[in-house]
Amino acid sequence: MLDFHLAEMYEVKTKVLKQAVKRNIQRFPSDFMFELNHDEFQQLVTNCDQFPETLKHSSVNPMVFTEQGVAQLSSVLNSPLAIQVNISIIRAFVVLRQYSLGYTELNRKLEEFMIETNLQFSDIYQALTELASQREQENKPRKRIGFNVQHEE
Repeated sequence: MLDFHLAEMYEVKTKVLKQAVKRNIQRFPSDFMFELNHDEFQQLVTNCDQFPETLKHSSVNPMVFTEQGVAQLSSVLNSPLAIQVNISIIRAFVVLRQYSLGYTELNRKLEEFMIETNLQFSDIYQALTELASQREQENKPRKRIGFNVQHEE
């Protein structure tokens, strides 16, 4: 999530949020929070036209927070609203994780079903091949047994 979105949710200015993070930068390793470089920010602005005009032309690059970084913000922004917003965000992440785990489980079951089905079709194919081969043997003209008289014409 971008810093200005979090600032809106916490009802603080983006500048205040950034200052609080910078004062506690040791709580935000690179897998919790990072700052976009100028090119990344310009590409983001180009692709997402829903940013406010003040942000589009800002000289300061936004900070981006991961799930863990958002959770860490509650210890930096210690207001009742910040705590409530943080709880809501974490609950949303939990729901997303449960959804993805459910999807993973469904995908695993589907793969198992496909393997079982392929094995059954393989057995059916093998049985059909054997039946076809037996039928071919039955329809093949047999060599006559015994004394054969050949007629000359």
